[in-house]
Amino acid sequence: MNKIKESLPAMAVIAALLAAWWLIVVETRSVIFPTPWQVVSGIAELIKDGTLFTHIGASLMRVGVGFSLAVLVAVPLGLWLGWVKGAYSTLNPLFQILRPISPIAWIPIAILWFGVGNASPIYLIFISSLFPMIVQTTAGVHTIELRYLRAAENFGVSRYTLFRQVVIPALLPQIIVGMRIGLGVAWLVVVAAEMIALRSGLGYLIIDSRNAGNRYDLVIAGMIIIGLIGLLLDGVMRLLERLKSVRWRYAH
Repeated sequence: MNKIKESLPAMAVIAALLAAWWLIVVETRSVIFPTPWQVVSGIAELIKDGTLFTHIGASLMRVGVGFSLAVLVAVPLGLWLGWVKGAYSTLNPLFQILRPISPIAWIPIAILWFGVGNASPIYLIFISSLFPMIVQTTAGVHTIELRYLRAAENFGVSRYTLFRQVVIPALLPQIIVGMRIGLGVAWLVVVAAEMIALRSGLGYLIIDSRNAGNRYDLVIAGMIIIGLIGLLLDGVMRLLERLKSVRWRYAH
């Protein structure tokens, strides 16, 4: 019951926006921009012919592969950079130069290296989600309280035990934050990449609907679906914060 009460303000805002959207389209008598009901009809059309789930599956597959590769590289690399002072002082300036480069700027390079296909967006997702996770993991290592490490040293624990029982548990909240940021960026990038270099996915659905007869009902439908899936992905990542090994950080 409390959850329903908490969601009422958000539902009221959404309802007000939908009403304003419908009213503006009707009052302006727009022949191009769709009403909310036309968008719903467009979504039903995509579901009926099966193309919606094909495009969703293609986008999720690319994000899943690229993001997973980024996690496998970023977390160990961030641990190393945070733990080894020489590695941090040597490589951190390079990462700080590469990190601000927009993922969209990598599209011509990705096409040049990997051609037009799934490899290009997977590379773009990998490179765009890699740096947030490296930065967050490295920062997490630097914020570990020294008393934890000193206490472990006093008990004479091995380096392996130190990492497994002290460093990793202390880092998990920071790693999950980095993963949430990286996944959000990855979802943005795959849509942009599909608009340029591919013929499947939600990004392609939007640009193809625009080019094929100005189907703005399908354009808006694609945008809404992208937003809803992004919300679901973030919700999945937030579930990780409820793990016993992580929940201590969010006790408040």
